[in-house]
Amino acid sequence: MCGIVGYVGNKRAQDVVIEGLRRLEYRGYDSAGIALVHEGTIEWRKRAGKLANLEKALAEAPLPGASTGIGHTRWATHGAPTDLNAHPHLGNSGRVALVHNGIIENFASLRAEVEAAGDDLLSETDTEIAAHLLESALERCGNLTEAMQQVCQVLEGAFTIVAIDAQDPSRVVAARRNSPLVVGLGEGENFIGSDVAAFIEHTREALELGQDQIVTITRDDVSVIGFDGAPAEGKPYHVDWDLSAAEKDGYDWFMRKEIFEQPRAIGDALLGRHDANGRLQLDEVRISDDDLRQVDKIIIIACGTAFYAGLVAKYAIEHWTRIPCEVELAHEFRYRDPILTRSTLVVAISQSGETADTLMAIRHARQQRSKVLAICNTNGSTIPRESDAVIYTHAGPEIGVASTKGFITQVIAAYLLGLYLAQVKGTSYGEEVAGVVAELRDMPDHVQRILDDADELYALAAELKDTKSVLFLGRHVGFPIALEGALKLKELAYIHAEGFAAGELKHGPIALIEPGMPVFCVLPPRGRDQLHDKMISAIQEIRARGARTIVLAEDDDLEAAAYADTLIKLPRVSTLLQAVPAVVPLQLFACELATLLGHDVDQPRNLAKSVTVE
Repeated sequence: MCGIVGYVGNKRAQDVVIEGLRRLEYRGYDSAGIALVHEGTIEWRKRAGKLANLEKALAEAPLPGASTGIGHTRWATHGAPTDLNAHPHLGNSGRVALVHNGIIENFASLRAEVEAAGDDLLSETDTEIAAHLLESALERCGNLTEAMQQVCQVLEGAFTIVAIDAQDPSRVVAARRNSPLVVGLGEGENFIGSDVAAFIEHTREALELGQDQIVTITRDDVSVIGFDGAPAEGKPYHVDWDLSAAEKDGYDWFMRKEIFEQPRAIGDALLGRHDANGRLQLDEVRISDDDLRQVDKIIIIACGTAFYAGLVAKYAIEHWTRIPCEVELAHEFRYRDPILTRSTLVVAISQSGETADTLMAIRHARQQRSKVLAICNTNGSTIPRESDAVIYTHAGPEIGVASTKGFITQVIAAYLLGLYLAQVKGTSYGEEVAGVVAELRDMPDHVQRILDDADELYALAAELKDTKSVLFLGRHVGFPIALEGALKLKELAYIHAEGFAAGELKHGPIALIEPGMPVFCVLPPRGRDQLHDKMISAIQEIRARGARTIVLAEDDDLEAAAYADTLIKLPRVSTLLQAVPAVVPLQLFACELATLLGHDVDQPRNLAKSVTVE
């Protein structure tokens, strides 16, 4: 949550910072602000609301030219989204300006100290406390880097802090603990950002920082130390996507663009993961085959959409490997004292790689000496770095807050993990693994076929624009897809939506059915465990009570057509793989319905892309 930008160079800092904030606004959009160093003073503006409000204020009262600055776009934690609570915050005398992502857990005791020293606090935030502490330390030692080191030693919690000193325009100083921060390496200029999108227009060379590290950037230098003052080094890497990947390319929403990018994203997720014979080769999995053969339990931890990807993964992994697999919400995991051993493999799923709940959960798992494997989209992020192994999803930048291609590539990565474990443990024959890999290679074409019929989903959204409640039903992997479909409507359209396992209908939820209620039904493929017939029975039950049945079924399923008020045709795939094509119509429907209702699809209210606080 919260987007942070810092810049020192030869360009106009206001332009660089505002453009960086625009690319980071998906991380939070409750308020935005900027601060520059100009002729011995801090020049700053901040406004509640979206970045456009700040841009309007800057147009009305421009800041002076400066080449050093910081900026922030906020997802509110401490204090309401107001002008006063917006970042940046200044120290008591205005010498220091500071922006912050995260939560300072001991802010109450620190606030008491600051107030006892006679400082005037203007906001409700924990961030302002850090600004006052940093300014006091700076006035004692005269060096912003040293002052940051002193302050970080007294702060508790998860935070990224970036600061400037009115008396030193040559540097920006930043610190991180359990919160994202990356450095952009330019020529005659350097950058700081919450992620590389902040500076991708200027450089694709980056430096990832470790935990409890402080970085100082000047025009020509980047230096790193630990919170203890010891010299340290970041890890340089090259960003493998460019500015065009973060632009809308003519789409009205980033989310719609990202839905239509899914065929390519699936192909990229599979690229280089298998040989010509379908044998898997996951080079990023740095856990030895011997250790993988010892795994006797798998626990998947995730939150939100990633949790539903984990539920899909459970069906596939248990079927292919015969290893018991549990799926847990990361924020509940460590608090229930889970049973973990050296033979437990913990799989952490996170698009950003910075999800605070998931990060804390994997640290707990590693303390118990379990192996941790991350499924993640963001190279250089914290969760992959702190895991024993990683499968990168290679989805590319996902700007829309509601995940689409992030989810679908997480499912693909989970399939690859299950197949790889089956290959290593010998629970599936080589030709069986190769057969599933061949099916996965066809998946981009299957998804593209659904996208080609998007207008049918858009027409359905127009028909249902005034609906107040929508239900989703599924069985097997269709159940987590029903949950995901309901989540997308809640996130984007702000209407009541629930997903249920179809077998639960008679145990209570059928009481919700009333005439005309839209119910999406994910019908399993025919021929396995009578799932298809049982789902048909559920559809008949709700239809008898007046529901409008919207059935997602294989395109040659005549029986489904007989019970569907609206039929959404899916390509024919194996039952375990149906999650991939089945989710796409639900994404298209939610995106279009929210558009018709006049909502901001890319930035739904109260949400942020990356949840970096517990």
